[in-house]
Amino acid sequence: MIYHDWIGVLHQLREKRQSCVLITVLSEQGSVPRDSGSKMVVSQQETWLTIGGGHLEFQCIAQARAMLESGTRAPHTETFSLGARLGQCCGGRTTLLFEPLLQAQPEIWLFGAGHVGQALVTLLATLPCHINWVDSRAAQFCHVPPGVVTHQPEDPLDCVAQAPAGSYFIIMTHDHPLDFALCEAVLRRDDFRYAGVIGSDTKNQRFRYRLSGKGVESDRLARLRCPIGLPDVKGKLPAEIAVAIAGEIISVYQQPIA
Repeated sequence: MIYHDWIGVLHQLREKRQSCVLITVLSEQGSVPRDSGSKMVVSQQETWLTIGGGHLEFQCIAQARAMLESGTRAPHTETFSLGARLGQCCGGRTTLLFEPLLQAQPEIWLFGAGHVGQALVTLLATLPCHINWVDSRAAQFCHVPPGVVTHQPEDPLDCVAQAPAGSYFIIMTHDHPLDFALCEAVLRRDDFRYAGVIGSDTKNQRFRYRLSGKGVESDRLARLRCPIGLPDVKGKLPAEIAVAIAGEIISVYQQPIA
């Protein structure tokens, strides 16, 4: 899609929770390709509009993407001499403003590639999320949606340790003791954004009792979602359970971080 309105571009990217850098021409001296107020939007994969093309635009795109890669949040201004520095025939000088507009995409760790896990990952792959799908049984990954990263570790607890702060953990393995071990490891981190375990009310009570007995603090237990998923979404089919869980994930990431 071709955009002629930078506000429309930013709206579309915000809807997708996709980060970008807004580049604006603040001032110009001499002969320059675009006037003050001209804008360009740069994401990691695409660009919209233009600040004049040529070496100037090429360098600015690279600089904007480096800002996105590093997570820089502070705006930055820079003056470019088009003749001496960039070898463009215009020969003037232009000052540009780089404004990072970062949209945090949830980092999801889904443990378990059974029937519900397969249904859920298909739904999550349509959302603006980074998805890590974990199961030690490589044969379970019969259909992996584009963009989903699979992991087949000998010990799934290693994935809990390597997950970044603010991650979303969804635990639904084929093994109850493993579910418990993963749940304990997540709660002991205390930097998770979401922790959910599939299971019945009985499983929930048993897990909470055992976790409390092992010294897991009550405030962390209060953040555990078990049974997982929106309670008003009923049903026992994998697709129905997946919809309930995906709805709960959406409800969490749409809330501002306190």
